[in-house]
Amino acid sequence: MDILGIETSCDETSAAVVRDGREVLSNVVYTQIPLHRPYGGVVPEIASRAHVEKIRQVAGEALGDRKIDAVAVTYGPGLAPALLVGVNAAKGIAKSLGVPLIGVNHIEAHLHSPFLFDPSDDKETLFPDPCEECPALGLVVSGGNTILVDMPKYGKYEVIGETLDDAAGEAFDKAAKLLGLGYPGGLVIDRITTAFLAENPGKELIPFPKGRPREGVSALSGLPAALCVSFSGLKTALLRYVQTHPELSLSGPDERDYGGRVVTPAAAHVIASYQEAIVGAVVDRVRTALAMRPRKAFILGGGVSLNSGIRKELTKLCAEKGVKLYMAKPKYTGDNGAMIAGLAMYRRRVEGEAAMRMDATPSLEIGDGETTAEEI
Repeated sequence: MDILGIETSCDETSAAVVRDGREVLSNVVYTQIPLHRPYGGVVPEIASRAHVEKIRQVAGEALGDRKIDAVAVTYGPGLAPALLVGVNAAKGIAKSLGVPLIGVNHIEAHLHSPFLFDPSDDKETLFPDPCEECPALGLVVSGGNTILVDMPKYGKYEVIGETLDDAAGEAFDKAAKLLGLGYPGGLVIDRITTAFLAENPGKELIPFPKGRPREGVSALSGLPAALCVSFSGLKTALLRYVQTHPELSLSGPDERDYGGRVVTPAAAHVIASYQEAIVGAVVDRVRTALAMRPRKAFILGGGVSLNSGIRKELTKLCAEKGVKLYMAKPKYTGDNGAMIAGLAMYRRRVEGEAAMRMDATPSLEIGDGETTAEEI
């Protein structure tokens, strides 16, 4: 069964065709990074306008001359004007082709991304059926989300921990803006950190806070503090460090290349310390969650899951705990249509006539309107 998936929840216009929920036949992504870079972050109005301009082309390239059995689309969570473009485009395509429309939860789709493979991959060895890998613990770590999810079986989700303020990706981007590293910040911070730590093994890092909230804080909404994270204190600590060290500069007579970016060793030290605080916070929450009950696998998804520090430390942790680790291929870590089309085969959010009345739901939560998919 071939499904066309459409993703427009934020600043990526993407469409893909996926066979039987996992084999990616096409995946086209138009990134808007150059459009948002001057503003240091995503501007919803610019994002939605770009989606309108590109969705027809992107969907056409992904579809080609293929015959599809259904159309799937992200209907939440995300930016309202951006989601609307994708939802309306998907309705039009489904109606014109006479095929069913399926609404998909964006966060849940990130947890499906590690099970996507390309036709040339060794699918039997590397990409098992996700239904066989539960009970599992899932983590979505991205620009807009940092969420821990308990998955007793595939298609059943319970949020057990999350960020109380900024997501990890936002924490990276805001630090990059403060330090003058440009947008988006996650990749450049990761490259500088990797190069600095390789040249300075064992060097003591700046003890930035790792974002553990206090028990009883109302923002926890009943979730355990040990599984939640807050990055607001970390960002404030970075700001205060910069303010109290006026001599800190990205450029200077001792500047050198760190992972393709020229900065001073002092700046690289701060950058590496900041990333390691985020990595430590994420890994600490996962370690705590894995200790709570037996799980067969740990599933990692989202754009920030590409961070080398997070991947390295979570790989070590899962090996220590004897838990299988599933991480998305790099090209499927960010927002993409393949994860939407893939999950649609396993899990329906909104379908049938209800799908044609479906509206964008910016604040959609994981598990909302839960129904397990039957064969389409």
